[in-house]
Amino acid sequence: MNSSPETRESYNEWHARYAVDVEADTPWHRLIRKYISQNDLAGKRVLEIGCGRGGFSCWLARRASPREIVAADFSSMAVQMGEQYARSEGLSNITWQVADIQAIGHPEASFDTVISCETIEHVPDPVRAVAELARVLKPGGRLYLTTPNYLGTMGLYRIYLRLCGRTFSEEGQPINNFTLLPRTRSWVRRSGLRVLRATSIGHYLPFPGRPPIELPVINHGGIFTEWFGLHSLVIAIKPDRSI
Repeated sequence: MNSSPETRESYNEWHARYAVDVEADTPWHRLIRKYISQNDLAGKRVLEIGCGRGGFSCWLARRASPREIVAADFSSMAVQMGEQYARSEGLSNITWQVADIQAIGHPEASFDTVISCETIEHVPDPVRAVAELARVLKPGGRLYLTTPNYLGTMGLYRIYLRLCGRTFSEEGQPINNFTLLPRTRSWVRRSGLRVLRATSIGHYLPFPGRPPIELPVINHGGIFTEWFGLHSLVIAIKPDRSI
């Protein structure tokens, strides 16, 4: 189930090449910021698993007044970078942990809100990872899960590379699962959560050997294009069986 020590070291080396994302302004962070409610954050115990170098956890700690944020990542280098940055900013309500999303070291129903950005596509068992997110979520709590959606042009590009005998990689990361928004939504539902919203943004025209060209005008194209954007978000709630 767990990723290998070699994979952990690969991610440590990968994170060491980048700075802390202090603005937390990636497409997936913007998606969560658009939809997340203060009711899911203020005074709550929040888990961000796969927090990377910690920029988004720090952003939440500054603006949302959570009781505690547990910021966890598989990479000890990423956690170290995030903790150092938080300390320099005087942020004291973040607990930093090295953790595997496939085996989260917290009891069942430990968190009011769970956030996972761009992580399940980079682990050996994404289905198990989603089940763990559901397990540690309290009844009535919400999950905010982002992952790439290869239902559009970038998925066709991955198929093209495979036919050419080439390997697709997201900026050199060692594990790059082929995730699709309908498939991610199905995993969330199978974990026992009720999906409240599934959407996506980010439409690109890929070219071999060069960065893809973004087509932002398509982001406002309605329900059809929401399902075909590269950056997907699933929001789900854990039913309270006691009611």
